[in-house]
Amino acid sequence: MKSAQNAQLLSKLAEVVGPEQVLTGADAMSVHLGDWRGRYRGDALCVVRPASTADVSAVVRACAQAGVPMVPQGGNTSLCGAATPGPEADAVVVSMGRLKRVRAIDPANNTMTAEAGCVLQALHEAAAQAGRLFPLSLAAQGSCQIGGNLSTNAGGVQVLRYGNTRELTLGLEVVLPSGEIWDGLRGLRKDNTGYDLKQLFIGAEGTLGIITAAVLKLFPLPRATATAWLAIASPALAVSLLAALQDRFGALLTACELVSDVALGLVRKHMPGAQPALAESPWHLLVELSGGGDDQSRRQALEAFLAEALESGTISDAVLAQSGEQARRLWALRENIGEAQKIEGLSVKHDVSVPISRIPEFVERAGQALALAFPDIRVVAFGHIGDGNLHYNQSKPLAGENAVFIAAQPAVNRIVHDLVHELGGSISAEHGIGQLKRDELLRYKSAVEIEMMRSIKRTLDPQGLMNPGKVL
Repeated sequence: MKSAQNAQLLSKLAEVVGPEQVLTGADAMSVHLGDWRGRYRGDALCVVRPASTADVSAVVRACAQAGVPMVPQGGNTSLCGAATPGPEADAVVVSMGRLKRVRAIDPANNTMTAEAGCVLQALHEAAAQAGRLFPLSLAAQGSCQIGGNLSTNAGGVQVLRYGNTRELTLGLEVVLPSGEIWDGLRGLRKDNTGYDLKQLFIGAEGTLGIITAAVLKLFPLPRATATAWLAIASPALAVSLLAALQDRFGALLTACELVSDVALGLVRKHMPGAQPALAESPWHLLVELSGGGDDQSRRQALEAFLAEALESGTISDAVLAQSGEQARRLWALRENIGEAQKIEGLSVKHDVSVPISRIPEFVERAGQALALAFPDIRVVAFGHIGDGNLHYNQSKPLAGENAVFIAAQPAVNRIVHDLVHELGGSISAEHGIGQLKRDELLRYKSAVEIEMMRSIKRTLDPQGLMNPGKVL
């Protein structure tokens, strides 16, 4: 009976999007069934590739009528398994890659309306052609899609100045679990007409509906930048430098990234052409200023700051990029850490945030507790110190030991996450919950918070068909 119902659904989906856009069979679906890290692997009834909001609506209506779960999927770069179907092979993966139009750019309003399947890098380019900046920037920008960025409330390296995806979004278009379309595509900075419904869907990881388009904030395109790589002794000095940079440069400070020497060592090991920026140092800071003026004056201002920091001993060395190409090479050292870790092998990963003032305490106490519990553990720490977000990952120095070490993940998580919670932090700063942290969420969210979330889920998705098994 179920087989006949599935066949009927597949036929209906083929009518909606065309037979060639309904993928079945292991080979055709393979790229959609696993996550980027290689940690999760699922199965699906099919992968459907709609090309418009109307298509998505019809697909969702058909699945809802058949009682079949749906897994929205963008660029499939999720780091928590949020876009990977479960093993039951009963879900339809809704791949959004064909919804890739930039519908409008309004330079006077500083907004861009883009569909969910637009690759983030393409949005950067479209904004630049209009003389504007879309500032959401992360390592996966060449393959991640804005719909996925919205569904996870992506952060990235410029949150310090521009905010998370949540702060960069003015309006949304969403297909609800019923198949109804909510058109909230309004490019308004002020709209005080009741609940801000778009915020329900940003960060919901596709569990409340499928985002099909968004109105995004744009900014003036910076005319000048200055980028530097600093050698420092500790995270405490990084926090001090951050405060000094903010005092000196204010909103011109675009990014402030902390990198441990262990993290940098993996990039040197695995990424051809990556060169040490400086002499050996236990910690590093990548700093960027951007704004008006010209590159030379911006570099001179940063150079003067670095000279003072060197003289005072706050930093031990520094490299100031003298061209755009040199700046890109410095950024590559930071942005390739994730890829280098993937090449190195399995590790236990954490995406945490704590108040900026408590980052040094977190790094020291977590490192001591982990070393005591797991001798010879290797901690790869890096992240966005400007907004308190650290990527704090653990493995063993010998790759062959990591398959066994991964089995200790619950104990590692408990050490790291309990400390994060004690310090008033979050166990997920920008990657989301997905499949990876569902149980952890129950430990650190209050019963009241969990029930409020479940109530929202029940109201919008009473059948529980939208990305089941994720978040809750």
